[in-house]
Amino acid sequence: MTDRLYYTDPYLREFDATVQRVETRGGRTLVTLDRTAFYPTSGGQPFDTGTLGPFRVVDVVDEEDGSISHVVEPGTENQAGTGNLEPGTAHLVRGAIDWPRRFDHMQQHTGQHVLSAAFERLFHMRTVSFHLGADVSTVDLAREASPREIAAAEDEANRVVWEDRPVAIRFASAEEASRLPLRKEPARGGTLRLIDVEQFDLSACGGTHVARTGAIGVIAVARWERFKGGQRLEFVCGGRALRAYRVLRDATASSIRQLSVLPAELPTAIERLVGEAREQTRARSALQQELAGYRAEELATAAESVGVARLVAVAIDADATGLKTIAAAIAAKPGHIAAVVSRSSPALVVIARAEGLTLSAQQVIAALAAKFGGRGGGRPELAQAGGLNASPDAILAEARAIVAAALP
Repeated sequence: MTDRLYYTDPYLREFDATVQRVETRGGRTLVTLDRTAFYPTSGGQPFDTGTLGPFRVVDVVDEEDGSISHVVEPGTENQAGTGNLEPGTAHLVRGAIDWPRRFDHMQQHTGQHVLSAAFERLFHMRTVSFHLGADVSTVDLAREASPREIAAAEDEANRVVWEDRPVAIRFASAEEASRLPLRKEPARGGTLRLIDVEQFDLSACGGTHVARTGAIGVIAVARWERFKGGQRLEFVCGGRALRAYRVLRDATASSIRQLSVLPAELPTAIERLVGEAREQTRARSALQQELAGYRAEELATAAESVGVARLVAVAIDADATGLKTIAAAIAAKPGHIAAVVSRSSPALVVIARAEGLTLSAQQVIAALAAKFGGRGGGRPELAQAGGLNASPDAILAEARAIVAAALP
């Protein structure tokens, strides 16, 4: 059993401990101490990182026997071996927490308690789960909240933050806890660790928290979506909220410079640009179709007679969309088949045939892919493939042979 120093002092940054066990598991070195300030992944909160002597702590594992294992890697001062990480009372090691990471987790986790309590108090919305991510954190609510309710809960949570209320750590037996106004029923028995946000929230929790709500800084809900019959909210607190604001500020400033509008006019300006882009896309598509028709007429004049059909086999500079457009325009002519290949490497190829012909474009594509590699598919009247490793001339020669063999 490891003495968990963070239970009573989450602000502890350095500590001394005795090495109890060193083992290798799955190619990783795990060190067990008699006491630790390192928090292991649990309760939706990620693990701490830092150092044990000259070693870097890259993961912290909560073991089933109540101990905590520290996954270590050599630091800059110790590139091999386990150094002084040997079991025994004489082998003390100094641990140091990565404090910026720890404090960030403390801000987010305490912010979650306050935000969840705000939803519970104002709208009786229960928090089902919580996850502290690397960039944003999430709470899952049992039901959907309206934008007005989300704003109200956000306001209430920040009111508690700015009042700088004490956040106390208490311990109680399961029997004692049953008589307390806990926000939700604890998942386990025995002695419970309670986080008490003065006159606002009381929850059983083993995570690390700030000592006063003012240290959370600010709680900002970033976005929300429907999730498993309820709602998932993304939020950021403290330093994360400041970083998110800077990103938004810089993006907004750049956008208003590019569009020469005031900040309040930005949504309307973007909507106008999107509409104009859609119109331009439709116009360009119409022009491409018209150009493909002219190009198809030109190519059809040099069509080869293959059985009962007229075959246009040509290599052109175009992307997949351009190839399909021209091939379809050629195949719109009665009795015509198009085999159109790109000049790029690896090559793209499109096969299209007119109505009334028995040739399967899918089968031609499958044969070409089998010979030259690549993958493709489509319909009997039009199919395509990409990634063919051969010259356009070789692909077209093979296409001619396949078409000739398939037609009467």
